[in-house]
Amino acid sequence: MRYLPLTDPDRCEMLAVIGAPSVESLFRDVPEAARFDGSFDLPDHKSELEVEQIIGALAKRNMAAGDVPSFLGAGAYHHHIPASVDHLIQRGEYLTSYTPYQPEISQGTLQALFEFQTQVALITGMEVANASMYDGATSCAEAVLMARRITRRDKAILSGGLHPHYRDVTETQTRYLDLEIVASPTDVTGSESLAALIDDETACVVVQNPGFFGHLRDFSALAAQCQAKGALLIAVVPEVISLGAVIAPGDMGADIVVAEGQSLGNPLGFGGPYVGLFAAREKYVRQMPGRLCGQTVDEDDRRGWVLTLSTREQHIRREKATSNICTNAGLCALAFTIHLALLGEEGFRDLAALNHARAVQLAERLSTVDGVEVVTDAFFNEFAVRLPRPAADVVGDLAAKDILAGVPVSRLIPDDPDLADILLVAATECTGENHIEALAASLGEVL
Repeated sequence: MRYLPLTDPDRCEMLAVIGAPSVESLFRDVPEAARFDGSFDLPDHKSELEVEQIIGALAKRNMAAGDVPSFLGAGAYHHHIPASVDHLIQRGEYLTSYTPYQPEISQGTLQALFEFQTQVALITGMEVANASMYDGATSCAEAVLMARRITRRDKAILSGGLHPHYRDVTETQTRYLDLEIVASPTDVTGSESLAALIDDETACVVVQNPGFFGHLRDFSALAAQCQAKGALLIAVVPEVISLGAVIAPGDMGADIVVAEGQSLGNPLGFGGPYVGLFAAREKYVRQMPGRLCGQTVDEDDRRGWVLTLSTREQHIRREKATSNICTNAGLCALAFTIHLALLGEEGFRDLAALNHARAVQLAERLSTVDGVEVVTDAFFNEFAVRLPRPAADVVGDLAAKDILAGVPVSRLIPDDPDLADILLVAATECTGENHIEALAASLGEVL
């Protein structure tokens, strides 16, 4: 079999070399309850052509956001990606490169990462950014750990407007640490006040803008309140294109900014891979996770790039490492950088304005549908609506009409019956007037 080329003699020889009596013995550390005992309902083998046909048929069962009117959001957004982005990132020197351990032969990769850091620092309004993280959710968790190291305090306050996935990842990553997580109640209205929760034990306050339900807020006052108490303000940005239109978190006074960079250069991909952005005040640079690329000159005074700071446990003593993050999302970061460079500052602002205009148009049209109430009063390109029926049922009905109507909040917060009728809908530059009309008309029918 071409895709399982080892023969029984091959396996016996390999087992003899490592001193294992059988293949099964290699799994002795896996509990019996976690092992599959039986056989899968799959044919023993197929030809390459048959495999392609079967897998292709399975893939066609997916409803892709680019094939139908799509209003999906909730942290992952459908944007147009110029063809040149994909063309450039597939060049061999980028596609096959990994960690730039040898700077003298990795100048192109290092320069690309340096440009990425510069872009991230500019759009977030911060002084320094690292060379990317896995995604927005893990970046959020890393920011909380960073704030704990800086303040030497053991309490983190999470806003009720924080994405449930970001909250879950943060709670999971800090579960076995002596860190108290204070999660504010779900904030549907966008009017929560977190100042009263801040005390002398608070390491950080984590807020999101736009919030999970789409609300845009100015956190300048909260930043000042955090500073007065010696706590750090961590700002989360789930839709990076919003930074082309709204006040940057750094300009609001945030100490650490994390974001999901998927919207630039990276397709939805049914969930990934994505790219996490991480920026902070320069005075905290030695507590940042991951790695930083820097610019320098060689002995001939020629400009060059190096790994200025690598605080991963792979590079330094584990007890001194700021994070156990194993790598950066280098290729996804490169796609982000190329897309943003193609847009330029003016194009980035124009794209943000177009996204907002499409969302306003969508909100105005949906508000005319009987039974639909727009809940979010100030938003970028995503907002919440309340329906007269459970949102999950409505989404299912509309999917049958080849419309991806949005994300039911109950999918992400299943244990709150008061949220069962709330639907998150997003509009981007890919949303046409015909898409908006199709959603409104079909929504009216299923309601």
